[in-house]
Amino acid sequence: MVQGSSYICSLVQSLRSASFPSKLANYRGYTSRAASNSLRHPSTYSDDEYADVDWDKLGFGLTPTDYMYVMRCSKDDNFKEGRLSRYANIEISPSAGVLNYGQASTPFPLISPNISLQQKTEKRGGIYEGTKANRTEDGRILLFRPDQNATRMMHGAERMCMPSPSIQQFVDAVKETVIANKRWIPPPGKGSLYVRPLLAGTGPILGLAPAPEYTFLVYASPVRNYFKEGTAPLNLHIDEEFVRASPGGAGGVKTITNYAPVLKAIARAKDRGFSDVLYLDAVNRKYLEEVSSCNIFIVKGNRISTPAISGTILQGITRKSILEIARDHGYQVEERAIPVDDLGDADEVFCTGTAVGVAPVGSITHRKRRIEFKTEGSLVCKELYSTLVGLQTGRIEDKKGWTVEIH
Repeated sequence: MVQGSSYICSLVQSLRSASFPSKLANYRGYTSRAASNSLRHPSTYSDDEYADVDWDKLGFGLTPTDYMYVMRCSKDDNFKEGRLSRYANIEISPSAGVLNYGQASTPFPLISPNISLQQKTEKRGGIYEGTKANRTEDGRILLFRPDQNATRMMHGAERMCMPSPSIQQFVDAVKETVIANKRWIPPPGKGSLYVRPLLAGTGPILGLAPAPEYTFLVYASPVRNYFKEGTAPLNLHIDEEFVRASPGGAGGVKTITNYAPVLKAIARAKDRGFSDVLYLDAVNRKYLEEVSSCNIFIVKGNRISTPAISGTILQGITRKSILEIARDHGYQVEERAIPVDDLGDADEVFCTGTAVGVAPVGSITHRKRRIEFKTEGSLVCKELYSTLVGLQTGRIEDKKGWTVEIH
């Protein structure tokens, strides 16, 4: 889970006067069936050539790569053909649904205490996914559970009244994008190629209604650590003024409107020296939900707990994977409502997400009380993270069928 408001900003910055389709027609690319098993990349670079990147200084920022993938359809049609094009700005109508309703109205406003939870609006905006490609020590390229991203996008699209690519179209589009940008995949141990699939209502619409056209787009960027702390423990702050999501909204959908509303809370927390914000539930203001861009776990002895999915929490794919890995390691796993008071008894706390991986939490501050957790020695989160990364990078044999090798 990653902040999605930068997507809207980049779209706005890239507006031009021509139409979106006419711009794509000028790109150097080729058309292919998204569901085709015959994937060929147009790059002229050799398979063993790396891009000119200082991999040791790689962070989590946008590094433009060579190609992106684009596929479009009307609201009453299905996605059929996609196109690899040179990575470039796109052109879009000022009245595009994603620009007018993707960020302007949300189904779960960032709620202050004096706003009713029943006050919510419907919108047609955009949703996105995040997955990674990793290079193994023996030179293979692996994706991690891309079918889960595809399934989650289909679920989100249904909630947002949008058509979506099929699972096979989604996975094949990700494959094509990765293969075309192979030289941007960092060397083993130096990071990953972060792949960002987007689904947006790009057709023009003035009233609040489904857009007439939709665009599925995939681009990629080499990345390493998400937080500026790197692998150092995070220091979180519980903000009781704002909540991230409310019942009946779309907190469990990876829509772009989940992320812009939390920027104010994040900025305020960072001004106070914290890494990020941990949000409480909107009804009782006493149960843990999630961090701005990742899920939260607490550890007590042999028991690992995480907030149960209830419509306001995103079903993270890393979250799902860590739960299964923890069970395999013999831990007692719980998905339950976690009162904020339980933090005082926790041995460890950690966050999970595609971008963050598994990040240990050093402290959580609530009502001026700083609660500290174990961050040294034998840690549960390090044990689980080692297994996760081992599977993602091919160091551990994948007996679960989670990784997808691409050529």
